[in-house]
Amino acid sequence: MSSFVAPVLDEDDEELEQTLRPRRLDEFVGQERVKEQLQIALTAAKARGEALDHVLLAGPPGLGKTSLAYILREELGVGIRTIAGPAVEKKDIAAILTSLEPRDVLFVDEIHRMSRTAEEILYPALEDFRIDIVMGEGAAARTLTLDLPPFTMVGATTRTGLLTTPLRDRFGLTFRLDYYNAGELGSIVHRSARILGVEIASDAAEEIACRSRGTPRIANRILRRVRDVAQVRHEGSITNEIAREALHLLEIDEQGLDREARELLRSIAVKFDGGPVGLSTLAASLGEEQETIEDVYEPYLLQLGFIQRTPRGRTITKLGRAHIGAAPAVEAKLF
Repeated sequence: MSSFVAPVLDEDDEELEQTLRPRRLDEFVGQERVKEQLQIALTAAKARGEALDHVLLAGPPGLGKTSLAYILREELGVGIRTIAGPAVEKKDIAAILTSLEPRDVLFVDEIHRMSRTAEEILYPALEDFRIDIVMGEGAAARTLTLDLPPFTMVGATTRTGLLTTPLRDRFGLTFRLDYYNAGELGSIVHRSARILGVEIASDAAEEIACRSRGTPRIANRILRRVRDVAQVRHEGSITNEIAREALHLLEIDEQGLDREARELLRSIAVKFDGGPVGLSTLAASLGEEQETIEDVYEPYLLQLGFIQRTPRGRTITKLGRAHIGAAPAVEAKLF
């Protein structure tokens, strides 16, 4: 049940994914409110010759958090260090921070999964650009203070609620990225097609955009698979008919839901009689991680109004039932 999640990329796909990323803020499609505020902050920081204030980017996977981090580096003309929150240990923090040059960007992905001990070392670094290192133990212990060059930390999270208040409060700029509309995704598909060197019809780009769940990463992934079908079974250029053929092959329906997403809806509707069903029970029935359901599956299903979160668990709505063709719930009558 992994196709709903961004797939693990091999080296060629990883390189291609990087190629499709926008490099400058004016190339970044969508998120106009975020871009406007970032542009003002960037211009002001560069005019003062200072490091940009720390930035927190929140939102579902695939909306451009990593792209924005690299764009900030590009706009500032500085270096960048990228680390994954779950992999960072307390002993690593000092080495990472002292290796930064003035005004560099430190990008921490999945920052909500950083350990509390590692996080606590970051507090003085983010606020006063210094770190305190304890040398020795017991009565002989002493604290060594290291000054750091001013830097910008960019944190990316899909779960803002899991961030501790002290860490969240140290970000001067906090943005939540929203899902993209079909027009914005169509522009992204056209841009990516040009980079890939494939000709695509406007209605084909629109078809892909409408089935991309409001997410650029998914739009680019679908485009690459549609390109494969066009190359192997047809003449190479992508028409609307070819796009529809490929989308049918990928089992992606008109709402952008694939087989695994529909199976989640069917599980609630059929196995659990429409719910409510607890998250752990639902995850076990699907053979999926709870975090994946919460971070990847549910946000878009909630936006579509196909499911609801209640204190007792997840339920499927009338819209969700209609989408998978499930019979409406039968309400019990008292006589």
